[in-house]
Amino acid sequence: MNYQCFSIELTNKVAHLCLNRPQQMNAMIAEFWQELPDCLEALDATGEVRAVVISASGKHFCSGMDVNIFKQPEMLPLAGEPARVGENLRRIVLKLQQALSILEKVRMPVLAAVQGGCIGGAVDMICAADMRYCTKDAFFSIKETQIGMTADLGTLQRMPKLLPEGIVRELAFTGRDFSASEALQLGFVNQVFDDQQTMLAQVMKIAEQIAQNSPLAVTGSKAMLNYSRCHSVEDSLNYMATWQAGMFRQQDLMASFGAQMQKTKPEYADLFAVKPVFSKD
Repeated sequence: MNYQCFSIELTNKVAHLCLNRPQQMNAMIAEFWQELPDCLEALDATGEVRAVVISASGKHFCSGMDVNIFKQPEMLPLAGEPARVGENLRRIVLKLQQALSILEKVRMPVLAAVQGGCIGGAVDMICAADMRYCTKDAFFSIKETQIGMTADLGTLQRMPKLLPEGIVRELAFTGRDFSASEALQLGFVNQVFDDQQTMLAQVMKIAEQIAQNSPLAVTGSKAMLNYSRCHSVEDSLNYMATWQAGMFRQQDLMASFGAQMQKTKPEYADLFAVKPVFSKD
């Protein structure tokens, strides 16, 4: 897979996606919004990838939406009959939202590894990740407020599920930077590391540990946690029971027990590949 905005490495069933435009602070150009969902959907479709790490090259993780997009009428048409302009803009925003929501929708956990600045749309993106890690020089900013717009791609919807609401409101209303130490204290990131090299090594270890577990158990856990976030305990327990009735089988359980008896690591079958409907391939 060749992409303009990412480089990809596959190791031990872990996919490492690295934003690779450091000279532009990995700004989210037009191609990014197509490549990110295409890339993650392609990895998910194989059934072989069990965890994804998203990192970035250069001093900063990502500066958010490329400002040139706002200057190009063909990309962001704002002239014309107001109602039709509004209807079109709504569809554009929905498509951008879907491009980041793919981090939640793929079957495997997504881990974000952040260094330097993580600004605007980049915060939208990592809020959709399953876990977040950063270096001690990292900082985060809901920058949209300071440039005259409301963050519209997921931060204001997901961050209140991750942090106290009063803190989220302060960060959104002010647009101020919040540091790695504050992010750790608030629980926004799981760990803070001294440098990017150490961070990537440790995050890849966590991803590889995830990849050693039953992919069916892991994807089930992700599905349940995502569902429970937006539903009542009662509804979530009911869904859990329904999921278990359909997905629970003894194959992975017996593989685990057998490996324990033999003092080896269990080996689990990959999930089925995702194919086009009625495909015979």
